[in-house]
Amino acid sequence: MAARCSADDTLDKIRQRGTLIWGADQEGGGPFVLPSADDPNRLIGFEVELADYIAAQLGVKAEFYQGQWDKLPDLLGRGDIDIVLNGYEWTPQRATELGTSIPYYIYELQLLGRKGDASLRSWTDVETPPDGRKKRIAVLGGSAAQQYLEEHFPTQVEIVNFDGATDAMRGVELSLDGLDGNLQDGPVWTYFQDGFPELVGVGDPVGRGYYVALMRKEDQRLLSEINRAILSALQDGSLRQILAKYRIWNAVQSRRALEVGSDGSFVGDDVRTDASGATQPLETYKAVRGWKVIRQRGGFLIAAAAVTVALAIVAMPLAVFVGLLISLVRLYGPRWLSWLAVGYIELVRGTPLVLQLYVIFFLLPEIGLSIHAFWAGVLGLALNYSAYEAEIYRAGLQAIPRGQMEAALSLGMSRWMALRRVILPQATRLVIPPVTNDFIALFKDTAVCSVITVVELSKQYYIHARSTGAVIELGILTAILYLAMSYPLSLLAGRLERRMKQERHT
Repeated sequence: MAARCSADDTLDKIRQRGTLIWGADQEGGGPFVLPSADDPNRLIGFEVELADYIAAQLGVKAEFYQGQWDKLPDLLGRGDIDIVLNGYEWTPQRATELGTSIPYYIYELQLLGRKGDASLRSWTDVETPPDGRKKRIAVLGGSAAQQYLEEHFPTQVEIVNFDGATDAMRGVELSLDGLDGNLQDGPVWTYFQDGFPELVGVGDPVGRGYYVALMRKEDQRLLSEINRAILSALQDGSLRQILAKYRIWNAVQSRRALEVGSDGSFVGDDVRTDASGATQPLETYKAVRGWKVIRQRGGFLIAAAAVTVALAIVAMPLAVFVGLLISLVRLYGPRWLSWLAVGYIELVRGTPLVLQLYVIFFLLPEIGLSIHAFWAGVLGLALNYSAYEAEIYRAGLQAIPRGQMEAALSLGMSRWMALRRVILPQATRLVIPPVTNDFIALFKDTAVCSVITVVELSKQYYIHARSTGAVIELGILTAILYLAMSYPLSLLAGRLERRMKQERHT
């Protein structure tokens, strides 16, 4: 693949540029990667500190790259990032396709239930429900928790997938849609449990597994150096101190028994303090609410709204231009070209925007065409909407009486001159209102661009809502920003429609 670095030079390139680019998704939140409650410009989380440690061991600085969680391995393939460090579990399939480091964390899964729910007090209640009804268990989609339930309770439970860990916990707390419990990664529950007082752990932890760093399969030198760094962090106590800071160091981690003291001797379980003898500061989940969160995080949403506006105002003119060309080819071009236009329209309208974006951003690099995320978003939106604009313009062109074209031709105009000077100006006036409505829809569809790492308004909202718990406050601000972008266009569309009605009656 053209975008990939070769096995021999990835580590060298990292050292030459002075940065290790690591990918993660802030939307996943604590304790992995999230904006600090005190300073949203600063990222915190045990993986943030681990990335800094690994980079320091390589002699470089860590550089964060925001990506959607399930697309992070694809960003490795594009060459946008050097490693993935974001709670990815080791699986045989991943080990076959990617380079996987030694584990930096050994996790277990914890079943959660509501404190007042006597029907879920042990794993036995999951296997043989007292009321005979299948338990509805929430999980993070695509996670080890989902795999565990599918393997151990294939018929006994109904699995409900969520996109966010805290969303799943909140859904159980509120008993949304009959949810009974949540199978959650242990470190997530440990970090967030103070924010969910109505939830309680049920039974013993299960499903032990490993969080590993991912990299390209061919980057064996880099993998060796990262393994060395993680081993160093285990031996010198740095990893323990990082994990303890986020309350996720436990007996399971210490059983690896790798930590040694300054004299090289094994320290055993005597690891209550750091090297200076002082206890580590405790990082816990901090909910931020009310006007404070608007003042603190509002600027991030406004900046993301600017990205949304930029996507829309660049993509829409392209969509209109391409759509107009396609409609003209379909109506006035040769038969074979007309059929190609029809095929394009049906293909684009018949496939989802998210798939089109995925092809542009992730698959084109397979043939050597790598496009920046923002411009990939613009291209995807423009191509998607061009099919709809083509149909709108086709309707507008066909609404012009045929006699006008015949009259223009009789005056000696060529067909294309008649289209340009007579037909198109009239058709354009007719299609302005529906095109404006599509422009409004395009603003909202920019949210899909988050799948290709574009941090637009909706993605920024999810990141900060989940890291602060201020779902309502930030949701209201986000809605206001979307309204501020789309409402003026709604007024414009209404004004144009009224003007056209008046002209038709005069």
